[in-house]
Amino acid sequence: MKYLSVLGSTGSIGQNVLDIVSRFPDRYAIKALAAATQVETLARQVERFRPEVAVVIDEAHARQLAARLPSDLAVDIVFGDQGYADAAAHPDVHMTVSAIVGAAGLLPTVAAIRAGKDIALANKETLVAAGDVVMALAREKGVRILPVDSEHSAVFQCIEGQAKTALAKILLTASGGPFRTTPAAVFETIRPEDALAHPTWSMGRKISIDSATLMNKGLEVIEARHLFDLDASRIEVVVHPQSIVHSMAVFHDGAVLAQMGAPDMRGAIAYALSWPERLPLDLPVPDFAALGALVFEAPDTQRFPCLSLAYEACRVGHTLPAVLNAANETAVHAFLDRQIPFTAIARIIEQVMDKHVLEKKPDLSDIIGTDAWARDQAEIFIRQQRGR
Repeated sequence: MKYLSVLGSTGSIGQNVLDIVSRFPDRYAIKALAAATQVETLARQVERFRPEVAVVIDEAHARQLAARLPSDLAVDIVFGDQGYADAAAHPDVHMTVSAIVGAAGLLPTVAAIRAGKDIALANKETLVAAGDVVMALAREKGVRILPVDSEHSAVFQCIEGQAKTALAKILLTASGGPFRTTPAAVFETIRPEDALAHPTWSMGRKISIDSATLMNKGLEVIEARHLFDLDASRIEVVVHPQSIVHSMAVFHDGAVLAQMGAPDMRGAIAYALSWPERLPLDLPVPDFAALGALVFEAPDTQRFPCLSLAYEACRVGHTLPAVLNAANETAVHAFLDRQIPFTAIARIIEQVMDKHVLEKKPDLSDIIGTDAWARDQAEIFIRQQRGR
């Protein structure tokens, strides 16, 4: 039996994790569930999976959760930063699923690694902001970090069993998002509801906006740099609107290996949970004859400048990726709150990056401080944008 802690259990990744656990009750059990504010969803999960620990964002939500649960249900309800860390590092857990959205997932993931827990990583911001620190800590603790993002899972599957020296580069596929063919002239009028309508994947609000700007792919470039120990010049993005080819690995003899499947996150999640085995999920297989052809395009960085900004942060490294990530999170939330137009997201990120004084070889406290600084600066530029 493999015991799991699921951080971000009420989000799309977390709910898919629990779907897999429910299919294989002889293989997996839940020791801890952590959410933020979605008390009703978390309460239903607690009643079904009977974890020992349940975590929410603060004391008020902890009281709400306690009131929602049966009085005879034995679960320890905790909250806040210490609660997330305790759930991540639960002594009986074999693997922690890191699926909290954004930089908020960094410290709980670090707590899990310090406790020697293997990580199923869906929180790309952990490696974007602090990849060097996190990967060094994982090596020190002998912890495996298994990717949950479909693209990184695909690369992981393609390079398994291959000599590292034979890998020339990787190709990360991108759906192109909802505005792949939209003229730049109308970008200023894009509404949050337009950007949330992803053509192939079902994702949370923040990730859906990142997909619409192609920042999600940029963050994946930085994540791949750390997961696979590659510099930015060996990580290429190619737009593939059908989302059937999840990513590819190119070898120095010219061979290209691709991992394909229906656009369903459960495949990548299950592989992280079960590696090196494969679970019999019975997911649908693409109808290749009906598809007829698979389309690939170069990304348009003129219409989607966030991708270029992410490549810049990846090449420079140090604290710049943390700045990129924090400014992006802040700008995306402002767009979702209708404070700024869609096109201002990239402008604000670039302004914050330009203002940053790089701190080389940062430790975890430096990164946390940089994150806070970048959010403050982004808020200043957001206010200036609103004042126009």
